[in-house]
Amino acid sequence: MDASELYDPEFRKLIKSKKPTVIIPVGSLEQHGAHLPITTDSDIVTEIASRLAKKCGFIVFPTISYGISHEHDPLFNISIRDNSYRDFLFVLIRSLYSSMDNLGSIIILNGHHGNVEALNDLMKTRDGVVDQDFMTKLRCYSYWHFMEHEFDHAGFVETSIMLAISDKVKMKNAKKGLITKGMNKEEIQRINKLSTKPGGFPKITKNGVWGDPTGATKKDGQKFLAEIVRNLAKKCQS
Repeated sequence: MDASELYDPEFRKLIKSKKPTVIIPVGSLEQHGAHLPITTDSDIVTEIASRLAKKCGFIVFPTISYGISHEHDPLFNISIRDNSYRDFLFVLIRSLYSSMDNLGSIIILNGHHGNVEALNDLMKTRDGVVDQDFMTKLRCYSYWHFMEHEFDHAGFVETSIMLAISDKVKMKNAKKGLITKGMNKEEIQRINKLSTKPGGFPKITKNGVWGDPTGATKKDGQKFLAEIVRNLAKKCQS
């Protein structure tokens, strides 16, 4: 159920009749090579959240499309500082809880790797929060953990998913980026560490792409989406 389609009287009636689970999708605004829009992370997580809500009977709220993407400097990104991002989410969750007395649980569904550390810190605050039992209702999931295929950035996976949900992909501009196949474990660890530091991502990918998007297909994207939603639903309902 999409919160944008609900009105106050029916919404209050709904939340009194059962303990709803709500989803808050979070994404980013950042470069995704020359072939994907800067809204890619937000577009993908919005679609996954919508499908998950329909499958499980959850309520999905509007996506927070701004995230933490300093690693992409000087390539395009609009970023929030980690502590500001965490504090914003905390206040938002507290407000949601106070507005929904019968709230079941809150799922923050993440669509961008750069948000992970701040989300982990948000989860850790539960132990130090006094009289804020709403934090015990909170769960955070990054959607790529619910698929078997190795994830990427503007590579085969993200491009395939975008082909399945959007008409904004410019495949003629798609170019191969960083390929880690054949690298030793130490080199991959060094690259992974550098990629998360401010300005580190362009240093290792050059064109802002991690992976090879040139073979991406809409059919593969549909398979990835079905797999992710299926596995997420199992996790959320367990």
